[in-house]
Amino acid sequence: MILLVAFIAKQLPSCIHSVFVEKYITYYKQRLMRGDSIIMDVDSTYTLSNGVKIPCIGFGTWQIASGQATVDAVKEALRAGYRHIDTASIYGNEESVGRAIRQSCINPQEIFVTTKLWNSDHGYEETLKAFELSRRKLGLDIIDLYLIHWPNPKALRPDYAKHNAQSWRAMEELYESGQVRAIGVSNFLSHHLDALCKTARIEPMVNQIPIHPGCAQETLVTHCQKRDILAEAYSPLGTGKLITNNKIQAIAQKYHKGSAQICLRWSLQMGFLPLPKSITPKYIQENVNIFDFELDTDDIDALSALKEDVPAVMDPDRVPF
Repeated sequence: MILLVAFIAKQLPSCIHSVFVEKYITYYKQRLMRGDSIIMDVDSTYTLSNGVKIPCIGFGTWQIASGQATVDAVKEALRAGYRHIDTASIYGNEESVGRAIRQSCINPQEIFVTTKLWNSDHGYEETLKAFELSRRKLGLDIIDLYLIHWPNPKALRPDYAKHNAQSWRAMEELYESGQVRAIGVSNFLSHHLDALCKTARIEPMVNQIPIHPGCAQETLVTHCQKRDILAEAYSPLGTGKLITNNKIQAIAQKYHKGSAQICLRWSLQMGFLPLPKSITPKYIQENVNIFDFELDTDDIDALSALKEDVPAVMDPDRVPF
C-alpha cells in the first residue's frame, strides 16, 4: 500500500502534493485494498466499486464508420493487446464491433465491452428495449458495462432527473439479473450524479467524461472519487488537437515518444482510464505502447496546466441534442 501511495505521489505535480495527501491517499488506499494494482502494462486493471475488474485502457470507436472500417480497427486493437472496447448505440457500429470480436478468435469473456443508452431511449421500458437491441447487435450474452450516454437530453428538459431515474431503475434490474456486469454514466456533472443518487439503489460505477491535458476536471473527478466512481477519459487526445501542441511535442521528444503517447501516459498517471481511438494500425499500436516510461512531476504539472490548443468541453445541460 505504501508503495502505491508513494508511486502516485511521485507522479503528481509538486504544487499539489499537500492536496494529494489530504484528498487522495485514503481513496487510493481503498482502491488498493479492493484489488487495484500499480498500472504496469496493458493487462493492468482498475477495480470498480462492485469488484469487477476493468482494463486500464480502452479502445474507443466514436466516429468510426460501421462495417469493415470498424471491424478492421477493432481487430487491430485486439491484436495490439487491447481487451477493452468502447462503443454506443448512437455510434451505429455495435454490430461491427461484435463481428470483429467474433472474428478475432479471442474468447469474448476476455474482452471488456462497453455500450451506451442514447438520449431517445430514456425511460424504464425504453431502456430495457434499447439494452436488448444493443446486446443483440453486439452478439453478446452479457455486456460488461452499460452507461447512460448523456444526462440532460434537449428533448427531456427540464425533467431530465425523472427520466434518468427511470432509466437507472431499468439498469439496476439488468445488473441484478446478471445481464450486465457494471452500470454507470457518461457526461454527468456533479449535480447530475447527486440527482441520480437520490433515488438509486445502486450508485454508478463509472463516469465517462472528457479528460485530457489541460482539462483534468479536478472538481468533478474529486466528486466521483468520493462516490467511488471511476473516471474514464474520452477524447484523451483532445479530439486530436493536442497532437501538434508545441509543449506536448517538446515533452514527447524528451521521452522519445509521440505526442499521443504523452497524453495517454498523463491520463494513466493521473488515475484515469483513457479511451483513445484510431483507425490507423501504426497509431493503434503506439497508443497502447505507453507502459515503458513514466512522466516526471514537472511534466505532469506542465500538462495539467496546459492552455494552448485545449478544446472546449460541451456543457451537458446545453447540448443541442
